[in-house]
Order: sequence, then C-alpha cells, then structure tokens
Amino acid sequence: MTITEIANRIKSLKSALIFCHIRPDGDTLSCAFALKEVLRQLGTPSEVVCGEPLPEKYAQTGLFGKTYTEPPAGYEGVIAVDCATPDLMGRPYAYFEMVKGSLCVDHHPTNARYADYTFVKTTASCSMIIYELAQILGANIDKKLANVLLVGILTDSGSFSHTNTDSECLSVAAELCAKGGNLPMLNRLLFCNKKKEEVYLKAEVMSKMKFFLDDKLAIITIRKDMLEKYGLDRSATEGFIDFPLTVKSVEVAISMLEAGDKKFKLSFRSKTINVSEIAGVFGGGGHPQAAGAMLCGYYEDVLDKLIFTVGNYLC
Repeated sequence: MTITEIANRIKSLKSALIFCHIRPDGDTLSCAFALKEVLRQLGTPSEVVCGEPLPEKYAQTGLFGKTYTEPPAGYEGVIAVDCATPDLMGRPYAYFEMVKGSLCVDHHPTNARYADYTFVKTTASCSMIIYELAQILGANIDKKLANVLLVGILTDSGSFSHTNTDSECLSVAAELCAKGGNLPMLNRLLFCNKKKEEVYLKAEVMSKMKFFLDDKLAIITIRKDMLEKYGLDRSATEGFIDFPLTVKSVEVAISMLEAGDKKFKLSFRSKTINVSEIAGVFGGGGHPQAAGAMLCGYYEDVLDKLIFTVGNYLC
C-alpha cells in the first residue's frame, strides 16, 4: 500500500480512534496527536487511545491532550501508529481487531501486518510519516503541530545522536523548525527537566551495570523495588538504555526492566549489530540498532539466555 492510498483511507473516515502503544514514548504520542490535529482540520472527530496513562515527561510539555485507556464508543475507524505488533497496544487491541478496515502507519521493518491496511516506511521516526501524510492531506502545519511532530523525531533519534539520524531526518526537522518548531525548548523539556529522584534512580541503575563477552555486552537491570524506592514509575527509565553504549568497548546494550513476577521487558541497543534479529529470537523485534522483547523466567536464567544469544552475534 502506498502512502497516498493510506492517506485516502484516512480521509474517507467519518470518525476515528487513534491507537498508541503501551509504555508510550515520544514518537507514538507525537504520531497520535499530530494525526488527531490533521483529522480535526479535515472535520473528522477523533480521540487518542493508549493502554497506559500519559507519562509526566510528555504531559509537562503542554503539547498532548487527553488519552483514553479504554476505547470510547461511537467511532467508525481505527488507526494504529508506531505499533509494530498488536500486543504493543495492550488491552485496547481487543477493540481494534474487531473493527473492519483497520489501518496501521508504522516505521518498523518488522511490522506484523496485523491491520487490514498497513503502510510501513523505514524512517528515523514514525512522526516523519505522519508529517508526510499531513502534507498529502493538505493540513496546515502551524507552530504547535510542528513541535508535536518534532517530539517524535527528537526522542526516536536520541536528539539526533542515534544511527538512524540520516539526511531525511535532518531535512524534515529543519522544515518543521522553519514552521515554528523550537528544538532548544523541546530538548530542555524532554531531556533537561528531570526530578532529582530520576537522577538518583539512574545513578543506582548504572552503578550496577554488568559487562560480559570481553566488555562488548553491557546489561542494566531495573527492579520494581528500585522504582518504589524513589517513588517513580517505569516511564522514568526511558532513555536509560542509551547510556551503556557510551562505554567505548560496548557493542550491544540491554536493559532488563522487571515488568512482573519473573517477567522482563527487554530493550536492545547497538552500535553496529542488528539487534532486531536478537530481539526476534525472543519473539520481539524493532529496528537494526533499537529493538525490544518480553521474556519470562528467573532473572539468572534470562540473563544467561541473553549472554548466550548475543555471543552468537558478536563472535
């Protein structure tokens, strides 16, 4: 399906619900609220559905509005944004899969094609695709919309530091800045506006970082009791996974976030290794240098599996 074809399907909707992924990051929220504004300009009522509440980090920007943890009734179409697999929507997917003509806009090459109509383009952020759709649909990109779209680019590119920062990413960011986007303001709000408890948490997590395979693999662990100690939720750990890659010898970094009893949310980052393949071994996926998965088991068993699997890719 071409981007023009998905744009036409979006345009034909009389009303819509836009679905984010759980553990919402800047890109999925950027996509959802930018698309909501585009639909508003088209005269199409819409709401944003996210299985988990809006993290404080993004609420404080003033760019994002109300989200629904349960899909409200009375809407015709459904659109998933930045959701590579259906399970990433959490409980709201049960509603999504019942609606005929479901749409998905995504930038993950591992997209599971679960929607009736899917458009995937490998870009630095999914919000770049929404920007392209907005242009096709004739939306007015004002200052606020430009900033909403920039949030997705900034967070998924690591403030233009990740390997996905290509000429297209920089070009789109420049166009949005020309339309009123404010990169210094967004960088300050998103990355330089932390509570002291978040700093303490990060310091504790990094102090317990473990190195394996001749220091080419770094693993950090975030336990539930750590979050409780500082009165934080797991949204406060966004971006932690990027820090281990600053170590010169490290080629692959993994974050193990305790998500339940013997259940770990895994995040993978790398400098050159295709970690989407490693994540795929555990039923996950993502991008070549940024991927994720969920793995159940005792901590030491999960750790051993990760070390063994990564070792096969580093040898």
